[in-house]
Amino acid sequence: MSYDWLTIVLALIAVAIAWKVFKGIVKTIALVVILIAAAIFVFGGVL
Repeated sequence: MSYDWLTIVLALIAVAIAWKVFKGIVKTIALVVILIAAAIFVFGGVL
């Protein structure tokens, strides 16, 4: 069973929370880290 859809939904929720909570460069870093972590989890590793 694949949980890729759940990972994507959780990543979108995390992005929304980070967007509201953080400001400036911290927001940018948080968003990039969230998206990279979700991509690694969904695709199974670094390309």
